[in-house]
Amino acid sequence: MSKLVLRHFELTRGYFIKQAEAVSEEVAQVQPDGFNNTILWQIGHVLTLTEQIMFGFPHKTTNIPARYLELFGSGTKPADWKADVPTVGELIVQLKDQLDRVKQIPVERFNDSLEKPILGLETFGELAGLALLEEAQHMGQIKAMVRVIEQAGAKNR
Repeated sequence: MSKLVLRHFELTRGYFIKQAEAVSEEVAQVQPDGFNNTILWQIGHVLTLTEQIMFGFPHKTTNIPARYLELFGSGTKPADWKADVPTVGELIVQLKDQLDRVKQIPVERFNDSLEKPILGLETFGELAGLALLEEAQHMGQIKAMVRVIEQAGAKNR
């Protein structure tokens, strides 16, 4: 089962990275009507949330900057950003690095019980499944946002 979770991370993150690489820096910063964030935020949020779930960010890992919680944590939005926001390219490099680190987690770790259940999840493997669910959800959001941005651009031509 644990090897399956790691394989799902590899597949899901691979698709997510391809999708992120297909988005220009300009498009990534557009906040389309009906959305409270941007594609750049979506990408950064996946990176940050996965780091929190899989590595205990910010207390147990320093692989991504601590400021990412203020930029991409739950409840944040680009409208509140002041400065020092990474590019899509920088986030993609960090997503790839994170995947390499996830793949190095010993498979036995996925059977470890959590100190206390989180959202009814009792093992690290179940929590990892939540990270995958979130990543897939945000992949869908990005696809929808790209369509809306493209449609708005077509109407403005």
